Amino acid sequence: MLNPDVLKARIEQALPGAQVELRDTTGTGDHFEARVVSPTFAGLSMVEQHQQVYGPLKDVLQTGELHALALKTYTPEQWNKVKR
Repeated sequence: MLNPDVLKARIEQALPGAQVELRDTTGTGDHFEARVVSPTFAGLSMVEQHQQVYGPLKDVLQTGELHALALKTYTPEQWNKVKR
């Protein structure tokens, strides 16, 4: 069972200044949903943004410890429009 705080910290470390919200969607500690808002996403495609988030979690994805991670990624400007 993965600790969501550890996953969140790994994403934040890889993307300085990012706002990360992580939710265990099944209660089993291996299926999560993440919302990541980062200025580093500016000018990147959604696939590139998701790759930046998956990168620091590659090891737990490969081992299957992290079975599923649903992502919603935004630049701060996009998030300001969406969150209203």
